[in-house]
Amino acid sequence: MRILTLATLFPNAARPNFGIFVGRQTAAIAGREGVDITVISPQALPPWPLSRHARYRTLGALPVHENWHGLSVYRPRFLHIPGIGGHWQPQLMVRAIWPLVERLHRERPFDLIDAEFFYPDGPAARILAQRLGVPYSVKARGADIHHWGHADKTRAQVLEAGRDAAALLAVSSALKQDMVALGMASEKITVHYTGCDQARFMPQPGDALRAEHGITGPMLITVGALIARKRQHLVIEALASLPGTTLVLAGQGEEEPRYRALATRLDLADRVLFAGSVPHDDLPRWLAAADTMVLPSSSEGLANAWVESLACGTPIVICNAGGASELLNDPVAGRIAAPDPASLASAIREVLASGAQPEQVRATVSHFTWQRNADELHRHFERIVAG
Repeated sequence: MRILTLATLFPNAARPNFGIFVGRQTAAIAGREGVDITVISPQALPPWPLSRHARYRTLGALPVHENWHGLSVYRPRFLHIPGIGGHWQPQLMVRAIWPLVERLHRERPFDLIDAEFFYPDGPAARILAQRLGVPYSVKARGADIHHWGHADKTRAQVLEAGRDAAALLAVSSALKQDMVALGMASEKITVHYTGCDQARFMPQPGDALRAEHGITGPMLITVGALIARKRQHLVIEALASLPGTTLVLAGQGEEEPRYRALATRLDLADRVLFAGSVPHDDLPRWLAAADTMVLPSSSEGLANAWVESLACGTPIVICNAGGASELLNDPVAGRIAAPDPASLASAIREVLASGAQPEQVRATVSHFTWQRNADELHRHFERIVAG
């Protein structure tokens, strides 16, 4: 099988943690005999002089083609106007990458296109697949359905991409139901759970990390971009009723100034540690050192951070978003709480008092492996190619 993987959500040197789960999934399936994958990861860049902004300058400096951890990855640029024009992204993307796609297909024809995010990847894959005369698949991950699938200017494109795809994937059963409610055919959608590197994400002593940062009492951690839908502010507010507890925010994002101000206003600045964007290779020791991982997101498919925390033996407190109830079907793994500070604080206290052993917690996600993930994806692609 020769597969073109279209992935705006894909790690690179400028943002090594960005879409790392897509990178891991792609590497796992690319290692299979008889599978040949080419990755095209389009980079959205604004026109000059906005392109000189620090946010975009590093993206503009990325190589157009490189070997990324054993994968052949192309990173063509396409026009992006910040703040407006999101509904034009698929068309702008196709216009920019079509010459490359056409050349690669002429040299060695693709059997299918694999879109790794529903928007803008899905609608773009639809156009490319129609031009090439090959089938395509789209994977839904959460916000791509919950936001772009409901926005007035992009909903129709998302539905068209779902309608014309040979098959679809969803990262949780809950997300599949959201797709069906949007108007997609249930029989087309296969639930495809994420993987986890069980050899890296595992329980380990956390005393050294705690001592390094002066953490003496219970330690909470949130993992994820500091953006509105992750709702880390609720955890900061919950911290006010958890004396002696330290919160680590592992991530960066536009909400950071507001969260810093909130911690100061609540007199919690000395108990909220802004750790920044923790490298993925360093994340296991942070998760294993924590007593609880708390992530009250309003929208998720099935967050990799949930699975990685549990694999490290650290229970989680989350809200009822996406596949939360599919993952937390054993109380040893944690609690699902209402999205308010009091409920989160109560759930955190329950988890801290439960005395769950790390190996017990880890056992609840032992089936989340990249091997299993690749097996299922391989079968999915084979079915599509077989017609």
